[in-house]
Amino acid sequence: MKKQLLIVDGYNMIGAWQETHQLFQNNDLEQARDLLLKKLSDYAGFEGLEIICVFDAQFVPGVTSKFQVHNVLVIFTKEDETADSYIEKLAGKCTNALTTVYVATSDLAEQWVIFSQGAMRIPARELEERVNLRKQDLTRHTTTMTTQKPRTSWADAQLDELKKLMFEIE
Repeated sequence: MKKQLLIVDGYNMIGAWQETHQLFQNNDLEQARDLLLKKLSDYAGFEGLEIICVFDAQFVPGVTSKFQVHNVLVIFTKEDETADSYIEKLAGKCTNALTTVYVATSDLAEQWVIFSQGAMRIPARELEERVNLRKQDLTRHTTTMTTQKPRTSWADAQLDELKKLMFEIE
């Protein structure tokens, strides 16, 4: 089975997603990033795929920084490097016979470049829908698990007999 890798253009998602857009507008980028990474981490765990989220740091002096947030590898680009150029290089490097690479962005120019490298694209709104659907599935599954009586292959008479034996042991 092929490995699946999702590369996310972080600020592109933050600007496009309904839940993070207002934070982006208010320049509360740290909270917007945290929310995005939490949602992506949950999605990665539920879908069983690897996610790399790339953020621009082109106007911040320093080198590329990488760190893990739960199930997501977070990358801040180095000074004078855009997330788009980093993602394009990374997608080209990672696309091979054993790995299917998806890039989440709504940037049309970036989409054409990643298509030419054999990667697939997911628009920002589509990824948001997928993430929210998986969250709903998980919530529904959790609710079902906690409200349903556990399944057993025991008949009621057998369970009554077991209860009786447990009381006798005490």
